[in-house]
Amino acid sequence: MNSKKKILICDDEEGIRESLKLILENDYDLIFAQNGDEAIQSMRTNRIDVTILDIKMPKKDGLETLKELMRINPSSKVIIATGYKSVDIAKEAMNIGASDYIVKPFDREKITKVVQKYTS
Repeated sequence: MNSKKKILICDDEEGIRESLKLILENDYDLIFAQNGDEAIQSMRTNRIDVTILDIKMPKKDGLETLKELMRINPSSKVIIATGYKSVDIAKEAMNIGASDYIVKPFDREKITKVVQKYTS
């Protein structure tokens, strides 16, 4: 039986998805989404333990996607990832239901610690 926690990584930048894959693939099952619609579809069809969600994406941004993810699974743990150090966005995301917030570029130790906080 596979007891690894499932993490959904949603970021429109392939480099970010690849970096997170390298950091997390040994300890978690990873699902990747390139945009908000893919993330929403993944949430509907999988039991996701934690989502790492980019804020700045084309079409559907992270906040819109977050609202939809929280509707699908209100107890979902969502970590917002952004390159923009905006306290307002962080507050808004937390009000919508995000569990945490990390600023890109993130280091291996920080991302590992934040993910472990919501998967242990």
